Amino acid sequence: MTQASSDNASWLRGAALYQIYPLSFLDRDGDGWGDLHGVLEGLDHVASLGVDAIWISPFYPSPLKDFGYDITDHRAVDPRMGQLSTFDRIVEGAHKRGLKVLVDLVCGHTSDEHPWFAASRRSREGEFANRYVWADPRPDGTPPNNWLSVFGGGAWTWEPRRRQYYLHHFLSSQPALNLQDEATLQAILDTAEFWLERGVDGFRIDAVDFFGHDPQLRSNPAAAWTQPEPPAKPFALQRHIYDMMHVSIRDVLARLRAVVDRYPGRVLLGELSSQPGAGQRIANYCSPEGLHAAYSLSVAKQPLTAAAFAQALTSLARPEVICWSLSNHDVERAVTRWLPKGADPERFNALLAALFCTLPGTVCLYQGEELALPNVVLEREQLRDPFGITYWPEFQGRDGSRTPMPWRGGQPHAGFTAAGQPWLPVPEEHHALAVDQQERRANSPLELWRRMLKVRRNHAALTLGLVEAVEDKGSVLAFERRADGERLLAVFNLSDAPAEYSLKHKPNLMALELPRLPGSPAPEITPDGRTLVLPPLAAFLALRRS
Repeated sequence: MTQASSDNASWLRGAALYQIYPLSFLDRDGDGWGDLHGVLEGLDHVASLGVDAIWISPFYPSPLKDFGYDITDHRAVDPRMGQLSTFDRIVEGAHKRGLKVLVDLVCGHTSDEHPWFAASRRSREGEFANRYVWADPRPDGTPPNNWLSVFGGGAWTWEPRRRQYYLHHFLSSQPALNLQDEATLQAILDTAEFWLERGVDGFRIDAVDFFGHDPQLRSNPAAAWTQPEPPAKPFALQRHIYDMMHVSIRDVLARLRAVVDRYPGRVLLGELSSQPGAGQRIANYCSPEGLHAAYSLSVAKQPLTAAAFAQALTSLARPEVICWSLSNHDVERAVTRWLPKGADPERFNALLAALFCTLPGTVCLYQGEELALPNVVLEREQLRDPFGITYWPEFQGRDGSRTPMPWRGGQPHAGFTAAGQPWLPVPEEHHALAVDQQERRANSPLELWRRMLKVRRNHAALTLGLVEAVEDKGSVLAFERRADGERLLAVFNLSDAPAEYSLKHKPNLMALELPRLPGSPAPEITPDGRTLVLPPLAAFLALRRS
């Protein structure tokens, strides 16, 4: 694999990001919802981790049907979360602490309560008529094609006032914007410029694969399905070759990049779907005329195996532009999702931290991941996520990873809110993992993450290096990172049983001291220097001496 060309280089290369989901981060006005004042107060904690930037999920005005990603005004702050002046203080405070600031730019859809949609649904004429994707019914009155919503059901909803269907890839209350309409795209570009003028360092671009579709609105073909029963989510029964991932997306990204490039040092980080070929799409979208980096949740949605990670690493056409997200607001927390049966969660967390910090490209840590928070199992009546409500109980939705951050273990709701009930409950088991509790405990998950992120920062091979010699054998994943004359071997035992790794050329290795829990044995090299013996859930990093 080759190093990145300099034409797409940016501060994102090798950076560690921290995702803040503000609704669940810290409530400072006592209404049970996290707010921007809470984000401001939490900046010291984030800076203490040693990350390079924060990504703040949506804080814009919204009816919260999709909890932030259904927006009614892209250039304002939801009154429940603060004011624009509060946001300005966050940017100033982050920059003083050496943190860059990314915010969500949701280009592909709005809330159905957005003024644009209110005007567009009324008439086929006027300034906003083409802001959204509209289509006539088929002669029998049914939708124009068979496209499905990710969140369930068809992707088209009838609008009687306009006598047409509108497209929505997610909730019916999230109509898709028509980015092929020049006025619509320009309004999005103007929104990007609005936030750049306020000092943001870039954008996390939501749902990039849905920015363009087949202009002929052809129906998707069926996907091969061999199971005796259909999946809980029928979206998997189609090959999504017409409703998303259209070639026109690159033109949209080029227009966004042209705006960002007018502001030196600003970047675009894209979110891609988990549809097949995500690695190649990341390479295609990341260019001097597109994104600086991108991620998908493809790996996070697979079982944790050495083979799966090796395949992910070797399939990357351009590993320097990948961003790795092992947990976020859309998936179950990794420490629960991948925990081997009967394994110690904190020991497993230490392994995840080591693996995370040795991956190429950019890495993104989700709030609470540094505390080893387990996913929360909620009762049906506690759910807020419409995705989970639709598919309960086969899929419990995303609320389990969105419960509030625990800050002070001895306080009600673990210090997330001082007054009312939080919008999602704080489980009792999270109190013991609160920030203040872990600050007092040696070798806590919080301390291990800080130390492991420091290891990443201190080695150019881990931040900017090539990825080479990727191997998987049973539960063992191994690869090398190389940069600026530094060559580093990384080996991981992903199972809760001992394993061995063959050191093929009797190498001269200098092992790095990695953070580990008390009582956890360290990997050892046999006296003949040919075999690395790995305890359960162990990580080994070593510099190769020349």
